[in-house]
Amino acid sequence: MKILVVDDESLARERLLRLVQKLQPGADCRQAANGEQALAMVERHRPDLLLLDIRMPGMSGIELASRLNSQTEPPAVIFCTAYDEYALQALRHQAVDYLLKPVREAELARALATAGRVNRVQLASLAALADTQRAAEAPIAGCRSHLSSQGHRGFETMPVADIRCLLAEQKYVTACSPTAELLVPDTLKELEREFGNRFLRVHRNALVARAHIIRLQRDEDGPWYVVLDGVSHRPVVSRRHLGQVKERLVAG
Repeated sequence: MKILVVDDESLARERLLRLVQKLQPGADCRQAANGEQALAMVERHRPDLLLLDIRMPGMSGIELASRLNSQTEPPAVIFCTAYDEYALQALRHQAVDYLLKPVREAELARALATAGRVNRVQLASLAALADTQRAAEAPIAGCRSHLSSQGHRGFETMPVADIRCLLAEQKYVTACSPTAELLVPDTLKELEREFGNRFLRVHRNALVARAHIIRLQRDEDGPWYVVLDGVSHRPVVSRRHLGQVKERLVAG
């Protein structure tokens, strides 16, 4: 495990490092004296875990944790502080644990064990997500890899794997990707029949890519709609299809 100890007090850093090296002899341990330095070291060394003080000059530990949470694969965080009033904020930032100084060896051992379990779960989750993404993007036997159209700009194609949604309006169907839109000659029913395991029907006028659904959302008393990655389109979900869309999201 790669561990970064962040504290503006050198004695506190050294004490934590000694405890960590005693409990985790094989750990790759580094230290930072403030939030800015820690942020740079996270970018450079990609630690698995931060032992993080809260009250520091400049960027506080809470601010640093907030910055890290915006990353795709943030490190786990254990807050180590002399103050107990930040526990709720630590919880909001998904901290593994909240230890009061002076940190006791037994408490640190428990927190390190928890952090190890968290990282194993994260790795398993990322591996499963990668498998799902690869399966969604893989060509399906008997199905086209691209949709095509002959328009005023000539012959155009769009990879099916790039399509986020298929929207029908009157006699036309528009395939939407993050970079382009393409009018295709197929009907939604034909596309659903061909790519049913890749796209989910959310409305009689819309199919959405299963692998690119971010969330189901509703504004006040308005209709439910699907938020997709990479495009601004928000296809409305009809009452008839709402149940299966929710089941899809629960199933992951």
